[in-house]
Amino acid sequence: MQIDGLAALVTGAASGLGEATARALAANGAKVALLDRDADKLNAVAKDIDGLAIACDVTSAEEVAAAFATARERHGLCAIAVSCAGVAPAAKIVGRDGPMDLDVFRKVIDINLIGTFNILRLAAADMAQREPNEDGERGIIINTASIAAYEGQIGQAAYAASKAGVVGLTLPAAREFARSGIRVNAIAPGLFGTPMLLGMPQEVQDSLTATLPFPRRFGKPQEYASLVLHMVENTVMNGECVRLDSALRMQPR
Repeated sequence: MQIDGLAALVTGAASGLGEATARALAANGAKVALLDRDADKLNAVAKDIDGLAIACDVTSAEEVAAAFATARERHGLCAIAVSCAGVAPAAKIVGRDGPMDLDVFRKVIDINLIGTFNILRLAAADMAQREPNEDGERGIIINTASIAAYEGQIGQAAYAASKAGVVGLTLPAAREFARSGIRVNAIAPGLFGTPMLLGMPQEVQDSLTATLPFPRRFGKPQEYASLVLHMVENTVMNGECVRLDSALRMQPR
């Protein structure tokens, strides 16, 4: 699809991968609705790119449905949806204080997997109402997985499980929506220079970058956004989860 003039919706858009994606889509002519829980940062980004800021919890069926309705009223039916909202708490299944609190596991699944599914189901319903282009395409949904879905480290059980769910969601959703001309892809980033990583002590950052084959640096959020743009424009890319990781294969620790 050609991006110019299309209605797009991006979650986790107040910072990191989501912010870079929202900026890249807007720079290419999309009408962008930005969703995040951090209203202050979200409003600042939206103002900068002339987008629509909607403070929203992606795990809430009611809040996300209302967000889609607001975006639809302003920009029209959604054609591009990118889910970047996520959390990554570190916790062992059984640590020094005993078994992991089940609510910790549940929260990660709720935000990373159920939140992603929440966006996917409502975006697809919107897109199915759009007029198809000359390829019969009506829209594209891009979800954010992680290389932890494949090589989850000790302490990443909840995060890895949630992201493995995103990977597993990709192909069946792409197959289901094929008859409607809606594509579904996912991106599995490695180590990216998001606020979470850049907030770590420098010695920790240095030890992490030393594990990267090439390039030996954190990925830039703009590089994630560049892949989003390619996926939107490359119509035959469907049902794929693409690793974006500098050839990193994570070790157990």
